[in-house]
Amino acid sequence: MSEIGVLIVEDEPVAAEAHRAYVERVPGFVVRGVAHDGAGALRLLGSPESAVDLVLLDLHLPPGLNGLGVVRAMRTSGHRADVIAVTSARDLEVVRAAVSQGVVQYLLKPFTFAALRDKLERYAAYRGRLIGDVASGQHEVDGIFATLRGHDPSSLPKGMSRESLDAVVGVLRSAVEARSSAEVAGQVGASRVTARRYLEHLADAGLVVRRSRYGSAGRPEVEYRWVGGA
Repeated sequence: MSEIGVLIVEDEPVAAEAHRAYVERVPGFVVRGVAHDGAGALRLLGSPESAVDLVLLDLHLPPGLNGLGVVRAMRTSGHRADVIAVTSARDLEVVRAAVSQGVVQYLLKPFTFAALRDKLERYAAYRGRLIGDVASGQHEVDGIFATLRGHDPSSLPKGMSRESLDAVVGVLRSAVEARSSAEVAGQVGASRVTARRYLEHLADAGLVVRRSRYGSAGRPEVEYRWVGGA
């Protein structure tokens, strides 16, 4: 997949440069420009050379055009870049307005590099699942939306351990091709039933995709491919 072009819109120069440095540390993303106000953001978005796929947008911008105003102007002009709000705005009315205007993620300041990296990796996984024209079914649509949702790794279902989940994730991340539950079970030293439970958990979280593997005879086998980021 080609690099994802990012526009950073942040009125504080120091914060803007910090955001730039963070983005450039995440494989697959490249910063196309930095704007310090709404008008500057729209100018960069309107440039034929911008190639912006994603906007990291501060909602509190200098007077004239706030963050949500930038989103409205983008859509009015036909620009389809996705938006992640990067803001200190905790007012739920602002959150609601952001969601209604199509903001795909919401990251509260102050945040760590790991928090931004998680959002970016989930966004990359989301884009990776939008290849093709038609979804195979409800499970695929649910999985696409799930990739954008936050996932608290400490809240695992009863009977599942962080160590076992990490082992399954390690197998999938390093695999060149998709793996079946039997193949994963063999690599982590667990039963097929146990491996399948972890794999289904990751699929429900939007971190892996399922597909059918057809052999020479018998029922098709389900295989799993990691899409949750590096």
